[in-house]
Amino acid sequence: MDAQSRPTVTRLDDQRPEGPLILVAEDQAATRLMIKGILKQFGLSNVMMTSEGGETTRLLQTEKFDLIICDWHMPNVLGIDILRVVRRSEINGGAPFIMVTSETNAASVAAALDSGVTDYITKPFTAEILISKVQRALKAGKKGQTP
Repeated sequence: MDAQSRPTVTRLDDQRPEGPLILVAEDQAATRLMIKGILKQFGLSNVMMTSEGGETTRLLQTEKFDLIICDWHMPNVLGIDILRVVRRSEINGGAPFIMVTSETNAASVAAALDSGVTDYITKPFTAEILISKVQRALKAGKKGQTP
């Protein structure tokens, strides 16, 4: 197994940065780091990252997140299944969930909406699109509702 395919969880330092805790679940290292970099540019530096679906679902059982950004095509557990786990979770059931994917067909979008996705971003995307949807999701999450 090469370094690119091994599961990766980046944990926070002992001193948690201020602001909402965001989970970025993305198997592609370049995309994962790009999302983290965009979030950091906009003052959102409290980010944990995972690269594999099983590790993501395990982390979601122990950590409470203010926002989850997840790729559809995660190894071992698909993003849509991670979304379903989140929505049944006592810890993260109400957390805003943004699906990031190249899936644009109507059936996939409908499945995500039926499963309770907060928003949907198709790849490729710009920093402006990501931040707009993140800000809207975080604002809605504080109110306890979806945008």
